[in-house]
Amino acid sequence: MTFISWNIDSINAALTSSSDRAKLSQEVLKKLGGYNADIIAIQETKLPAEGPSDKHLELLTGYFPGYKVEWLSSVPPAKKGYAGTMILYKEGMTARREVVRLGAPDTMDDEGRLLVLDFDNFYFANVYTPNSGDGLKRLSDRQKWDQLYADYLSALDAKKPVIACGDFNVAHKEIDLANPASNHFSAGFTDEEREGFTKLLARGFTDSFRYVHGDVKDIYSWWGQRIKTSKINNSGWRIDYFLVSDRIKEQVKKSEMIDSGPRQDHTPILLEIDLGL
Repeated sequence: MTFISWNIDSINAALTSSSDRAKLSQEVLKKLGGYNADIIAIQETKLPAEGPSDKHLELLTGYFPGYKVEWLSSVPPAKKGYAGTMILYKEGMTARREVVRLGAPDTMDDEGRLLVLDFDNFYFANVYTPNSGDGLKRLSDRQKWDQLYADYLSALDAKKPVIACGDFNVAHKEIDLANPASNHFSAGFTDEEREGFTKLLARGFTDSFRYVHGDVKDIYSWWGQRIKTSKINNSGWRIDYFLVSDRIKEQVKKSEMIDSGPRQDHTPILLEIDLGL
């Protein structure tokens, strides 16, 4: 089976805008359509509470014909048009949607950050982990989220294998970002966030990219938009992951980034795994 995950940074902008950035996003969508993936996970949809419009769904079908769509948007009291997740999976596949509330602090449970589908032989979890924010003002809440998410994923894993993907907003090791020395107190590379990810893996999960490739330098999934040369200079971070239950890690065939060309921000990631289905 083939899986794709991508933090799209606004599905409305990617689908409907005519800006230069939107055109780059549309080229990425066309490229992803060519993979014929079984499941596509999208983060940071930034859709309204009522979800994608008919127009959004029509445009998505143009890129990905023959898919069912599940979505989860930010709802009050959380901010409007914030965060949000979506999963597209092929018609013919059967899935039951899990209703998830972690008991996370602040409005995190209302921000559309965790969308989980129960398939016959595995769980599929799409996450957009909360960012610790400027000045690390949300770091304490983020740490609580990490613990609750690990507890939840472990509970799923006790029932059947889990494939978990998304934007985890953490570079786990120094090799996972271009400039570790200057970022130890930056959101996404604090000791606390890295420890949270270490503890998650210790609950029985494998970082599929590191499993396949080992510690490789200069391979990233995100380049900041604020610095125009970040992607040209490959000054990036690897913060997007496909995790798999330890007991199915040997079935992973491929785990890699998908080249998004000159578009900065997140690049899509891909997993191929033989689940024996």
